[in-house]
Amino acid sequence: MKPNLKIFLLLLFFSNPLMGWAQEFEVSGTLRDGERNEPLSFVQVALFESLSSVDPIAFSDTDDQGKFTLKADQGSYVFKAFFIGYKDLVRENVNVNGKVSLGEMEMENEAANLDEVVVQTSKMPVRSSLEGITITPENNLANAGGTLLDVLRNTPSISVSEDGSISLRGSSGTNILINGRNSSLTQNLDQLPASAVEEIKVINNPNARYDAAAEGGVIDIVLKKGQDLGTHGGVEGTYGTRGRSNIGGRINHRTETFNVFGGYNYRNWKQVSRRSSIREIFEDQERLEQTTNGSDREKSHNLNLGADYYFGDNVLSYEGVYQYGHQFQTNTLYSELSSLDPNESESSYDYVRRNNEDEIDEGLDNALIFEHNFDDKGNLLRVTASHSYRNQYKTQRIDIFGNSLETNPENLTGQEKAFTDEVRNITVLQADYIKPWETGQFETGLKSNIRKFDNDYQYFRFQETSGSFVEDPAISNQFIYQDQIHAGYGIFSSKKEKFEYALGLRGEYTRVDTYLKNTDEENQQRYFNLFPSVQGMYNLNENHSLKFTYSRRIDRPTAWRLNPFPDITDSLNIRRGNPNLKPEMINSFEVGHLANFDKSSFTTNLFYRKVNGQLDFITIVEDGISYSQPANLLSSQSYGLEFIGVSEINDWYSLNGGLTLFRIAVDGSNIGEDFTNSGFSWNAKLTQDFKLPYGFNLQLVGNYDSPEVEAQGRDLARYSMDGSIQKSFLNEKASLLLSVRDLFDTQRFAGETLTSTFSQDFRAKRETRIVLLTARYNF
Repeated sequence: MKPNLKIFLLLLFFSNPLMGWAQEFEVSGTLRDGERNEPLSFVQVALFESLSSVDPIAFSDTDDQGKFTLKADQGSYVFKAFFIGYKDLVRENVNVNGKVSLGEMEMENEAANLDEVVVQTSKMPVRSSLEGITITPENNLANAGGTLLDVLRNTPSISVSEDGSISLRGSSGTNILINGRNSSLTQNLDQLPASAVEEIKVINNPNARYDAAAEGGVIDIVLKKGQDLGTHGGVEGTYGTRGRSNIGGRINHRTETFNVFGGYNYRNWKQVSRRSSIREIFEDQERLEQTTNGSDREKSHNLNLGADYYFGDNVLSYEGVYQYGHQFQTNTLYSELSSLDPNESESSYDYVRRNNEDEIDEGLDNALIFEHNFDDKGNLLRVTASHSYRNQYKTQRIDIFGNSLETNPENLTGQEKAFTDEVRNITVLQADYIKPWETGQFETGLKSNIRKFDNDYQYFRFQETSGSFVEDPAISNQFIYQDQIHAGYGIFSSKKEKFEYALGLRGEYTRVDTYLKNTDEENQQRYFNLFPSVQGMYNLNENHSLKFTYSRRIDRPTAWRLNPFPDITDSLNIRRGNPNLKPEMINSFEVGHLANFDKSSFTTNLFYRKVNGQLDFITIVEDGISYSQPANLLSSQSYGLEFIGVSEINDWYSLNGGLTLFRIAVDGSNIGEDFTNSGFSWNAKLTQDFKLPYGFNLQLVGNYDSPEVEAQGRDLARYSMDGSIQKSFLNEKASLLLSVRDLFDTQRFAGETLTSTFSQDFRAKRETRIVLLTARYNF
């Protein structure tokens, strides 16, 4: 007998008893909803040595049918099941000395809020509810390696403009939250990686629980923190064309008494762009043609940390986010001013303005949250204190080349430089209390939102006589904006066999103070408003429901809209604020139908919105210079139809998407006849997923935004298609993803303005066809 074979037999002989001692037995069972008698999927289940044990012996999740299997050595254990919205299920004295079946067990559903009535599996990329939709970015391959803005571009009902601003159903007034809180970090959504986002809640018609701010509704960004028992995490890296890179990781460890989580992301992104515009002034017979070539590079770091401590009926949590970004940008503007009069042949004036920007953004968000669950099921007190800080420091160095379109040194005719130091602080104090009873519940709360924005802008021109830069006090300015919004609300809800409703009322006291330091100008506003809300749902059967919502809302002018000092990056096209702006007042109605099935869901909404004091940007031409500034128009109305669907057609093909059709009518007759406009618009988004042979997944994402009217013109259509293919490995713990954004290189921004005195068109194109390779590993 060969020596190797002898050794193998000896090991086998001596290990037989040990294998017997180390034998594990299966513990299985099924979990169901005690009220609806439906299987519960993705429930966390675990075995503990005793009721007081912190770390589980074994843990897992239930499958799509609510079934689970755990493995443990011989002994006596405590079985526990955890699921959000349900009371913990505990079974003591589970004796394991062979294969054990716990049979079917029912979990008791805790009192749910009205907006959580419709629940789909967490693996659905889009889920509908009474108030809106919930997006799971990780389930959309097109979001890999991207930022929050990329996620929103692929979200039904949402449009992202050229400068990154968000509009919802045609309204640019949205209240963006992070983990349900107001945060200054939302000022730059491109610094938040998609991989750090757990889900996004789009609430079109929020009730009195939410701030009344924003015309379009609320977008709540929920960051990942990890809730599964044990240690879990993942890493992700992306590399793409033009040397773009994105790398990050996350980890969390949870026991029965605490949860600790953290994540980090580094992003190095490069971009080039081109923008052109043509403006014609009819009376002056003047034509201005401009082209801007731009390039930028941004390096950013994103770190989030947090912890939850569970003690008795209480949970104490800390959540923190730190962001740091450094952006380098060069924009070269070529301008050619000429006459429309054929008799003036030598009236052209050319110049080039080259702007080099260096910008540093630093932000910090901290929150402390305390929750207490009373003995009565669903009786909850939640107290939150948070502070958010952001500092943006930007340096601009500008070279001007006159009477030429060449940037040669001999053509240099002027130099300018500017420094912007903007500091934002937001403090939020909030308390919410829920008291349920047999057929409904009462919810109430208090909230104080205190903000201060300090924008210090210094502008210098180079003087040949002194050979140095001299500050221009006519342009330099320091603008300080402070506001306080103190609110209280109450919501009464009731649920019958088929009908449920909620009536809410929110009161908000607002005080706004602005101060322009260099002119010593002050502006104060004080007002109190009431904001009612109504929600109702009638359940036709277990699959179909009808809903109705109403809310009164407000959209207050932002700080930069109130700052009257101009942005003269382009001396012929100047943007300035308006300190006399008043808030918009909005009435919003919605009627809808929800249809939910095992592998699909469909939502249809009819909506109407009336805005008094519509805030919009208008353009005025004076002495050959175009001034863009915000103004209160008389009103606007919009109404439309929205359809959102998710469906698994078969084992290898599924799709989800949305179609929104709406008409907007803007009445600016209080300013002039040129500021009244109306038109029909629509947008569509469709995501298709294909399961291919050999474990490959293919995804195609299409987006279309039709032309949309503004007060003086319209934005033109935008459309694009993304494609991604993914291969998973190691039991789907690892994956490799190749994606091509904007496959046909069609995405661009364009608009046109036509009045009785001038016309203006623009076209803007960024490098949008990008190839990205992403590797992921989860554990």
